[in-house]
Amino acid sequence: MNTIPFDRTTRLTVMTGAGISAESGVSTFRDKDGLWSKYRIDEVATPEAFDADPRTVWDFYNLRRTQLPAVEPNAAHVALAKLEAAMPPENFTLITQNVDDLHRRAGSRNVIQMHGELAKVRCTGCGTITETLDDLGPLPLCDACGAMLRPHIVWFGEVPMHMEEIDEAIRRCNMFLVVGTSGVIYPAAGMLARAKAKGALTVGVNLDAPDNVAYLDHFLQGKAGEILPGLVEEWISRL
Repeated sequence: MNTIPFDRTTRLTVMTGAGISAESGVSTFRDKDGLWSKYRIDEVATPEAFDADPRTVWDFYNLRRTQLPAVEPNAAHVALAKLEAAMPPENFTLITQNVDDLHRRAGSRNVIQMHGELAKVRCTGCGTITETLDDLGPLPLCDACGAMLRPHIVWFGEVPMHMEEIDEAIRRCNMFLVVGTSGVIYPAAGMLARAKAKGALTVGVNLDAPDNVAYLDHFLQGKAGEILPGLVEEWISRL
């Protein structure tokens, strides 16, 4: 680990994926069993599915929402929050593909959730966004305008959120750290190559080598919760 440069001049952008949350017990859509195994992606995670059968989509997301209070941030989430607290605010940005709230509950502040947030709902009519984990029933309606609510989630086929902020974070960083990502889902998978092309040092932590491992200058294989705490302590010692 001591071969990875890190000092007060480091401008770090972190991108996390499903792997970091899986270590807390959050189901991922690649799980062979668990919540996702009971549904097909095209039945619950596309705009077309919601238009065709909103009740099934809401049944699925209500189950996902009830999972959130049952899971806790793990050592990897806590380590990233600790690193952020030790760095100048302008030098740390965390982009996550995950829709859970584990980074924020661990203490991270500068978090960009590019695929939305499970703890929020959005009106399909007036666009009002509300934060809630309450049981909203099978077909919830907006209090303001009466239109159908939908999960505040980016489904397959939709454009990720906050892309301008993400582009700026990639442009400014001189180190890009990816944690728990498969390197399969775009546009997130392409961000590593973009950061490397702009001259950033690239570091990856994952249980298995991601599809885009060729773009990593340093790849640390294993559980994020086991690797990140020690790596972060070492980096903080150099600040």
